[in-house]
Amino acid sequence: AKFNKVILKRLFMSRQNRPAISLARIVRQMKTKQREGKTVVVVGSVTDDKRIFEVPKLKICALRFTETARARIVKNGGTVLTFEQLAVEAPLGQNTVIMQGRRTAREANRHFGAPGVPKSHAKPRVREKSRNHEQARGCRKRRANKAKTDEYW
Repeated sequence: AKFNKVILKRLFMSRQNRPAISLARIVRQMKTKQREGKTVVVVGSVTDDKRIFEVPKLKICALRFTETARARIVKNGGTVLTFEQLAVEAPLGQNTVIMQGRRTAREANRHFGAPGVPKSHAKPRVREKSRNHEQARGCRKRRANKAKTDEYW
């Protein structure tokens, strides 16, 4: 089945391509009518989110759960499954919703691109931001990127 192919492909992915997903995101995605009563499948970790107060009754299958996430799901009447249990319950992925975390949430992604180029929001790799440390184009008046005013010249 297509479901099994997707799961297999994701199981072989690196850690960077299997990002964690928070409980809050899962709860938000499962609010729709069509997804009610379905099993959430995550090839990765499920982490707790303190910003959410009430966790509804959910059935979640994942590679890993943080201790607090597992406790909150079970406490509210939900169930936590392994992939072995899911294979017995839904061998072809019937009544399941596949979810994954945001890959671009990594701090490293903020540095991608060229810092200093106009309209680029890439974060430069600098030790710290102060008077004595790398502040070049666009940061100081005398570095070619600021608008030149009459009083300056």
